[in-house]
Amino acid sequence: MLSSETTERPQASSLGASDPSESFLPMELLELELSLEGYDGGEEGFCEAVRAAAANANGEFLFDLPAAGLIEDCRRIAVLRIPSASTKMRVVLAVLDTNGSEIRVQAPDQETAHLVQFADAFIEVLERI
Repeated sequence: MLSSETTERPQASSLGASDPSESFLPMELLELELSLEGYDGGEEGFCEAVRAAAANANGEFLFDLPAAGLIEDCRRIAVLRIPSASTKMRVVLAVLDTNGSEIRVQAPDQETAHLVQFADAFIEVLERI
């Protein structure tokens, strides 16, 4: 399901509200967030819920990992690629809160930009297989 389309990389100038084309919660993220609203599966159902939401958004679930202090109030992080308005695939994060009761979707920022780099490398490896 992975394609060779490029992934948009987060840049400091495109992460804030200073760029009108990149609002705080673009339509792609809003749709994904709405599909995860009402999640009550705990940590065990996190990957399944996020995988299904990504598929519904014509996106791809890449991988998940323990948050380990990467994002505040977060137990697990799932890295996804979803189509964006610019026709490129965009990397977004789905994070499970520390209680395991809520999933929120967010764009990578400067603190999680290394996850986008890892995702790009992960995609390159999968495309070569």
